[in-house]
Parts: sequence; C-alpha cells; structure tokens
Amino acid sequence: MNPEGYPGEAVPLQGGRYDGFSGQPSAPTMVQYTTVNITTDPPQDHIVWSLCCFVYLNPLCLGLAALIYSIKARDRKVAGDLEGARHYGSTARCLNIVSTVLVSITIFTVIILFAWIVNEINYYRYHYNFKPNFK
Repeated sequence: MNPEGYPGEAVPLQGGRYDGFSGQPSAPTMVQYTTVNITTDPPQDHIVWSLCCFVYLNPLCLGLAALIYSIKARDRKVAGDLEGARHYGSTARCLNIVSTVLVSITIFTVIILFAWIVNEINYYRYHYNFKPNFK
C-alpha cells in the first residue's frame, strides 16, 4: 500500500484511559502531520502520432487538426498549464484515433478491392480463353 521508498508507519488510534472531567485540559497531545507527495506524469502531446497522421493520407484534414492541438498541448505544457495541456492532448489523441481508423479502413478497402479486381480479371481471362493476338 505504501509507495516504494516510503516506510509504513504504525499510528495508534486515539483511545486509552480517561481520567479527567469533560472540558478539563489533559496532558499535552502530540499532533502528527502526514505529507502525501503525488507525482503526476506530464500530459502527453502526441506530436509524433499527429505528424504521422498529417503526412499519411490525412483524411478530412484530421491530421492537421490533431497536429495543431498537439502543438497547443506542447505550448501549454511548457507554459506550466498542465490542465490545459491535458485538454489539448486529449483532443489531439481523439483526432489521431479517428484519423488512424479512417486510414486503416481505407487501406483495408483498397486491398480488398485490388484482390477482387485481380480475381475477376483472372476469371474472365481463363473463362473465355483469352489469347493475345501478337503479330
């Protein structure tokens, strides 16, 4: 439960003997403070993915939009606005996902169509016994 490098502490619950009247001050109590250091990773700007989406096919200019949001995310990160950088990085990520899916579907469709056309050409070529007439 404790992060590596931070030892666990055993702190007893408040309890024990009660010897005084209510409202009476008792022995001085010791107050313990606990400091929690949460290290967050800097937000990602997805600049390389955006460049790839911009260069390869770029459907509906989504790669350009993703690249713009990635640059804005990097600028916000440099300026110290991590929440703004996280927002722009998230938008760039969504645009990159949509662009990648559209490019993948397009490439898959072109491969299927190419295979189908080659199959049809071979079918008609062997079915009608096509022989070129070279002289």
